[in-house]
Amino acid sequence: MLDMNKKRVILGLVGVHLDFKPGPERWEKWRPTVSLFQHEDFLVDRLELLGPNNSRHISEQVKADIESVSPETEVRLHALETADPWDFEQVYGALHDFALAYPFDPEAEEYLLHITTGTHVNQICLFLLAESKHFPAKLVQTSPPNRKGPGRYRVIDLDLSRYDLIARRFATEKEEGQTALKAGIDTKNTAFNQLIAEIEQVAIRSREPILLTGPTGAGKSHLARRIYQLKQTRRQVAGRFVEVNCATLRGDAALSTLFGHQRGAFTGALQDRQGLLRAADTGLLFLDEIGELGLDEQAMLLRAVEEKRFLPMGSDREVESDFQLIAGTNRHLGEQVRRGQFREDLLARINLWTYHLPGLAKRREDIEPNLDYELDQFTSRARSRVTFNKEARQRFLAFATSPEAAWAGNFRDLNAAVTRMATLAPGGRINVQGVEQEVARLRTGWQLSAGNEDDVQLADDSLLASLLGDERLLELDRFDRVQLAEVVRVCRKSRFLAQAGRELFAASRLKKKQANDADRLRKYLARFGLEWNEILGD
Repeated sequence: MLDMNKKRVILGLVGVHLDFKPGPERWEKWRPTVSLFQHEDFLVDRLELLGPNNSRHISEQVKADIESVSPETEVRLHALETADPWDFEQVYGALHDFALAYPFDPEAEEYLLHITTGTHVNQICLFLLAESKHFPAKLVQTSPPNRKGPGRYRVIDLDLSRYDLIARRFATEKEEGQTALKAGIDTKNTAFNQLIAEIEQVAIRSREPILLTGPTGAGKSHLARRIYQLKQTRRQVAGRFVEVNCATLRGDAALSTLFGHQRGAFTGALQDRQGLLRAADTGLLFLDEIGELGLDEQAMLLRAVEEKRFLPMGSDREVESDFQLIAGTNRHLGEQVRRGQFREDLLARINLWTYHLPGLAKRREDIEPNLDYELDQFTSRARSRVTFNKEARQRFLAFATSPEAAWAGNFRDLNAAVTRMATLAPGGRINVQGVEQEVARLRTGWQLSAGNEDDVQLADDSLLASLLGDERLLELDRFDRVQLAEVVRVCRKSRFLAQAGRELFAASRLKKKQANDADRLRKYLARFGLEWNEILGD
């Protein structure tokens, strides 16, 4: 609503082309600025008309024509000088300076900002300055007539709180985004919901790397895929979702899988391979357990993330891939940096948006909605509806939300529990007996996964027996067995002897002026009659 008790003041730019019509026939043409003063129901007390000095004659003509059709309107001309009217910085600066210098008096005057004339840059800058309240004005827009006459005008108030429909639509869209990231699960944990709200904002506003941390089974892989799906619905990605668990990559296979190779790059490379980074071009690449990557792969990945370019194995020509990276890990990457197992520069690059997903045991109030979700997922897979009876549901939730439930495998444990109960449910109804059997199964499984000294020793003995034989194993002290088993495990996950040595002697090597980790490790293995290639099984 316009205030009839205040003076009405219009601020606008002269339209160098639209407002200028030479000769008497100009009155037959629609001129946006002049048309504002040809409406009998729209009286204006003053016009502040801005324009460059080189169009002063146009401003003078517009001023004279307005005074002839609206004698009660005072027209003031202002010079607005910019070297380039299409330069945002120059135009915004000039209009900003004018707004700061103008003696606005909102108590006595009502201001309207005419946004129909001027370049697109002028119009955008005026809109921004009105939205920021540098111009305390509503917007007025004019449009030409269908046939003859002054055309139409429309006053626009930028107070969006008045536009309930727009506000509701925005809120609904935001809520739908967060719901999508939670797979439609009505989670109750406040901290988790706040986490998802921020991830939703980042997902739709940023293409920078995202790092998801948390224990195995916390849902990192599922969240990464849902981030991709959210970006896909907003048309922010055109390519594929590509996922790989870095713990499965070793040696040349790791470089080849990630970056591709040319035919003949190594033994067995019989044809060219694209690689996952190229497969994710214009899409999203999820590297789960990124802490398991070797240092060579980390170096190449850093360059690929920063420059979107990399060199496939065996090739002397770089290729490009514009992918967004999401990385997942259950390790403490900062600790791995200190041990020399993870590149500090790569961690710095992927650590911009880092989110820790809590385990299920720390979100016990979310177990019930996730239980319903898992049942729905089972129904979809099995094409057969399974439900709990009331007593069975209460019994399972009482156990699942109690401190006794460890949920060591997090959502994987819950998914497995529901799958087992649903599969064995007589007549599609999970009863108390089925719940009790599953509770016992979960308890046993968690006890075994926690392990005890006998279990650990059994695993160590099995590993060493495969290398030394049973007779030689029995000759070793228990202390040597434990130490040697750890050394063998580190060696088997390392690509080179020196890399294994750096990890095993990370602390003591800092005290040495010249560290030869490979030689030190080779001598240690020789004490037990073992060689590097023998441990790797080459």
